[in-house]
Amino acid sequence: MPVSKLAHFSVRTASIEASRRFYTEILGFKAGYRPPFNFPGLWLYLGGDEAEFGVVHIIGIDESDPQGLAQYLGDKASASLHGSAAVDHLAFLATDLRTMRMRLNGAALPYRERTVPGLGLHQVFVEDPSGITIELNFPADEARALQEAQH
Repeated sequence: MPVSKLAHFSVRTASIEASRRFYTEILGFKAGYRPPFNFPGLWLYLGGDEAEFGVVHIIGIDESDPQGLAQYLGDKASASLHGSAAVDHLAFLATDLRTMRMRLNGAALPYRERTVPGLGLHQVFVEDPSGITIELNFPADEARALQEAQH
């Protein structure tokens, strides 16, 4: 089975600071490393285990420059971000990128891929039948090896 475990869930918000306070001061998470994405946000950890890439990702909306977020994760209307609609995506750790691509292509499911700068992580984004974005996190070495094999 290529999917091994839940990696994190992401919340999209217009109020990063209120979310930070809730998750850190109330629930006890700790803010930690986050790659230099082209949109605001923070990654929250249960402890100090940076290898887990955080448990909760807070995704901020920069109203003055929404393009970075729209280009990376897609656009969502700010008015829709309430209740469970604020949960942006679920992420799973996975292996065997080649097989996953074959499954997605075989099912004619559209997907998009990104490699996170500086993390050694290759992401595949696909929507489930309910329209929930699923992020599959593969080792970047897998994607690199597949690309080299094609050339």
